[in-house]
Amino acid sequence: MDEAEMKTVEMKTAGAEADWRRRVREYIGEEAQPVDKFGHQPRLARLCEYLADAPELAQTADGDVLFAAAWMHDLGVFTGHRPSDPEALARWDHVPYTVEATDRLLREWGFPAEKLEAVSAAIRTHETRYEPTTPEGVVLRDADILEQLGAVGVARALVKVGRDTRYRRLSEVMPGMERALETLPEQLKLARAREMAAGRVASMRAFVEALKSEAGDWLG
Repeated sequence: MDEAEMKTVEMKTAGAEADWRRRVREYIGEEAQPVDKFGHQPRLARLCEYLADAPELAQTADGDVLFAAAWMHDLGVFTGHRPSDPEALARWDHVPYTVEATDRLLREWGFPAEKLEAVSAAIRTHETRYEPTTPEGVVLRDADILEQLGAVGVARALVKVGRDTRYRRLSEVMPGMERALETLPEQLKLARAREMAAGRVASMRAFVEALKSEAGDWLG
């Protein structure tokens, strides 16, 4: 996405903001813990805006649904919303929790009732293990894949080292980045997303190869 395209997206989202959107922003701003979890949501919402009218979609994805789903889709991975016990956390599927909590909260905040199921459907299928069945689901899933690639994907992976019980060392996060490079791009459904992915894959691959070359067997 170049600067001109980003300005177009920003123009689309400019103007008076519905109260429920403000409530969503404020809530996630408070609940996104650890604090580095915040940032993914506004970036994802912007990507969704850019992909919303992709030609392959049966119809333009609904902006309200995309906004709500992009900001709320990871609620169940935040500290305070997920189990604290390591064994329970290892078995935790955050999606059902997130769908239920999102539906309840959006109702309280005055989100259009007729669009609630579309938000739930998009969140249910935003991970690559699922197949989206709605335009909003396709867009959200592609946008979430893009967020796992490129410099952003590297940053999001490395910040987990030493904090996430799965990644105690740098060497333990590397396989995930290599797997993302090999498996995620081919799962993108929209041509616009694949175009964006090309540069992200190149930059991420260059980083991974440079890190392996410089560290050798002593990455840690």
